[in-house]
Amino acid sequence: MNDQAIRAAFESRFGAPPARGVRAPGRVNLIGEHTDTSDGFVMPMAIDREVRVVLTPRADTTVRLVAFDLEDETTFDVTQPSVKDGWASYLHGVAWALAEEGLPLRGFDGVVSGDVPRGAGLSSSAAIELALMRAFYEASGFDWDAKRMAVLARRVENEWVGVASGIMDQLICACGEEGTALTIDCRDLSLEPAPLPAGYTVVILDTGTRRGLVDSEYNQRKAQVDEAAQILGVTVLRDATPESVDAQREALGDEPYRRARHVTRENRRVLEAAAAMREGDAETLGALINASHASLRDDYEVSGPALDRMVEIAQAQPGCVGARMTGAGFAGCAVALVADDALDAFAGAVKEAYDAASDVACSVYVVSPQDGASTLD
Repeated sequence: MNDQAIRAAFESRFGAPPARGVRAPGRVNLIGEHTDTSDGFVMPMAIDREVRVVLTPRADTTVRLVAFDLEDETTFDVTQPSVKDGWASYLHGVAWALAEEGLPLRGFDGVVSGDVPRGAGLSSSAAIELALMRAFYEASGFDWDAKRMAVLARRVENEWVGVASGIMDQLICACGEEGTALTIDCRDLSLEPAPLPAGYTVVILDTGTRRGLVDSEYNQRKAQVDEAAQILGVTVLRDATPESVDAQREALGDEPYRRARHVTRENRRVLEAAAAMREGDAETLGALINASHASLRDDYEVSGPALDRMVEIAQAQPGCVGARMTGAGFAGCAVALVADDALDAFAGAVKEAYDAASDVACSVYVVSPQDGASTLD
């Protein structure tokens, strides 16, 4: 992302350099997929792909925002949010959520740009939500509480955009810590550092395929999880165990059983992964990542041909201890844990093998853990 180009675009559009800049990262989830909507455990990290907004506060309640990457612009009054489609829906939704919280809002002139791939399972939506919240913070002067902002951003996703997501994406984009992944308890929002094993790096493998969350079967899976919880007599599957799910297999029926089996076993895998990371045990962590993919493929059924192909190729490479799909699923990205001394060979071999077997070229990103939403110097 070219920061100079964004600032030049601002000056060209608004006649002066921007006064401030903010950013919010995308994220990759190492393990703990589709558990956050059940108050479960997850282990994401914020990554060095982000959304940036350069802005100058206004004295009124008008926002004029240029979408640099889309060559589009929108103008609206923050007291009258209305748009619920397209990229501007995030801007209107953020203004709505902040106002619902009773926070005072002022307008701003701004340019937004990002290099988080959209629809790839790397939380481009949470990144833009948190970047826009940070922009409103800079323009309006209300107190910034990262967890509070994450909760409000989830409201945007759930109630304005219409996706029944959990809190993980917004929480890691708001609260990420440089140098470490975080183990998150999605019930009480507590955060624990989960440092990567020494000598290993996270690699994102973008299949080049895309999906739309609202139009996918994502919300259907959530409904099946809720059905399973009701049959099991718990509010959410966080309060069930793999053993209690197995004991009620017949009562649950095939699909609710497999969805519940994934969620409860995935919660356990996250806690085991956290323990392995405290010990610096890359092999155990990798095995848990591999098991997570098998569960997402077979029990939760949110993988897809491109993701399965990518994971199989990655798992076969020397130096890769684990790989799985990441994000909501159906398309998008996989994540791999790779030994540092094998990174170059791994990236080249994966790209060559995947591109030879696919009509869509892949991209390989070596990433590192970053801080959550912040103001640029």
